[in-house]
Formats: sequence, C-alpha cells, structure tokens
Amino acid sequence: MLEQISGLSTTIIAFFAILHLIAFGCLKLWAGGVRRGIAQTLRRFTDGLPNRSELDWNSHLSDQIEGFLADIDDVLEGESAADRTTLRDRIKILDERRDYLQSLRFETAWNVARTMIEAYPLAGVLGTICAIGAALSSEGGGTVTAIVSRFGDAIWSTFAGLVAAIVLMLVNSLLEPGFLRLEENRLHVRQTVAKAKRELAVSGGRSGLEHQEAAR
Repeated sequence: MLEQISGLSTTIIAFFAILHLIAFGCLKLWAGGVRRGIAQTLRRFTDGLPNRSELDWNSHLSDQIEGFLADIDDVLEGESAADRTTLRDRIKILDERRDYLQSLRFETAWNVARTMIEAYPLAGVLGTICAIGAALSSEGGGTVTAIVSRFGDAIWSTFAGLVAAIVLMLVNSLLEPGFLRLEENRLHVRQTVAKAKRELAVSGGRSGLEHQEAAR
C-alpha cells in the first residue's frame, strides 16, 4: 500500500495542482462577470445624469464602477431637484438586481483556493514519508539498497509539492489585488445605495429635497 502511494504521490500532486490552477481561472472569470454586472447596472442607473464620468473604453471595470459611484455622490450633494428625482426613480434598477452584491460564495471559494496552497508542501512531505516507509517495510528489511531505491520517489514528491505551492502562490498574488478590489467595489456600492435611499427618502416616495421644502 505504501509502495503504491509513494509511487503515485508525484502524479497525484501534479494532478491536483492543475485542478487548482483551473479553479483560480474560474474564480477570475467569476470575478470578471460580477464586475461587469455591477458596471452595467450602474451605467443604466447613471445614464442621462449631468457631468457623467466618461472613461476610456479600455479603462478597468473597477475604475468605471468608482466613476459611476462618484456621479451618484455628485447628484446627492447637489441641489438640483430634477436630478435627485431622476435618481430616486431609478433606485428600482438597483433593487431589481442585488445578486451581484452577494459575496459570501465567492469569498468562501477564494478562501478555500488560497488556503489549500499550503497543503502541497505537506503532501510532498507525506509522499516522502510514504516512500521511506515503503523502503523500511520492503523485503530487504530496510537495507540501504532498499532505501536508496525509494529515494527518487521521496525527492520527486517533495519537489512536486514545493513547485506546486510556489506556482500557486504566484498565481494567487497576481489575482488577489483584483479580488480585493472587487470586494471594495461591492462595499462601496452598498454604502452608496444606502446613502441614496436615505437621502432621497425612497421608502417615503419623496426625495430628501422635497422633504426639506415641505418642512419649510
């Protein structure tokens, strides 16, 4: 049993490392889809507003999202009743699609993918231990010849575990800034939507400016 495990340990580590890379690729596509969904919704939400931010077509979606949110803040801080009314009437656009703000599943998947990188060096060490154990339990009775014959499996298993961990850490370091930026975008969207609903008094059906005029 130990002999079979030690012989396949390097192949198993390489197989799971490839699956891990595919998982990171899926996370990148997932994050990109969510980011596009937020940008498209905010683009519809801010369409027609004065002084709307016009970024380059090749600008990053995160920068576009921040630009749209800045446009909303400009309207909320301004004194134009027409613009505030337009913004209030479009709140339902954001209420129709809130799935892109649900971040628990993405954060859980990313945390698992990031944490499991640490398992590869341990798997390499485990393969090394299995190779040595197979040598000690072989018919040679743990002779030097039997141990040397299994030394190659032990070395390659450790090597595969370390290489897999290094490569995956590099991939994670390249993707992490984008993932963190997505979480910042989500948080900023939540805060801006809550601010807009509060100041425009959406639940009461009148904008905050109308409330002030009524109070006078």
